[in-house]
Amino acid sequence: MAERSDNQTYISIAVAIVIGALISWAGSDGGDRFEVVPVFALCGVLAFAVNWAAFMPAAIKQTEHFYDLTGGITYITVTVVAVLLSSSLDLRSAIVAGMVMFWSIRLASFLYMRISRAGKDSRFDKIKNQPPRFFLAWTLQGLWVLLTAACALVVITGGNREALGIVGYVGIVVWTIGILIEIVADQQKSAFRADPANQGKFINTGLWAWSRHPNYFGEIVLWTGMAIIAVPVLEGWQWATLISPVFVFFLLTRVSGVPMLEEAADERWGGQDDYEAYKRNTPVLVMRPPRSRD
Repeated sequence: MAERSDNQTYISIAVAIVIGALISWAGSDGGDRFEVVPVFALCGVLAFAVNWAAFMPAAIKQTEHFYDLTGGITYITVTVVAVLLSSSLDLRSAIVAGMVMFWSIRLASFLYMRISRAGKDSRFDKIKNQPPRFFLAWTLQGLWVLLTAACALVVITGGNREALGIVGYVGIVVWTIGILIEIVADQQKSAFRADPANQGKFINTGLWAWSRHPNYFGEIVLWTGMAIIAVPVLEGWQWATLISPVFVFFLLTRVSGVPMLEEAADERWGGQDDYEAYKRNTPVLVMRPPRSRD
């Protein structure tokens, strides 16, 4: 059974690398090059390499404390490399680079502080002492960075420069709405948890009265905004990078975000009248004004 599990893990690692190679190839179409290497492809390699380098000391110490921080560092690394090696930057690419940097620094620091307070990340309890599965987690983080940032990287490295235009401004507005929702939701939940009076309770106030996962909704919205900004400069196989917001939506609603938290919440508060009323009257993801709880 263990051997079968390891084989599945190795297959998953190989699939992640293949997907990363394909999106790197597509995003490199017609883009800038450093010597003979497409800059987008180089960023793709770095997305995996940074995480694999971080995996080694993490595996030795069997710790996940720097996992989220490494994710933020990876975003920063690929963005800086893309900016430095691109032939030129225009207003669109400069704005996009700033957006990615701001988002990655904020999220990585927030998650790092959260795990520092909690002492551990329960997602890794069963895998951090199993090198193949732990390595898969770091590999998937590299793929997550590459797929999520794909549209932004194309804007920076694609070589196609257009005036920002109405579509670009619409994308900026959508991104701004998304990042504000995410920031406010995170701050509200942190403040709720910091209050001793709320120990053992679930949050159902502020934006959390509008959605059970407003932070994830904001995340999906902001990467959708990034994709909108990118649309006017996409060409050829670069259009494949529009997988970015689709991937974020799939990841958060079907894999690691909403399903895990919903299951944990049901185990903890399921059957309680106030929690069941909250679930009935509050959307899982898409925000809407709160309504009275029956």
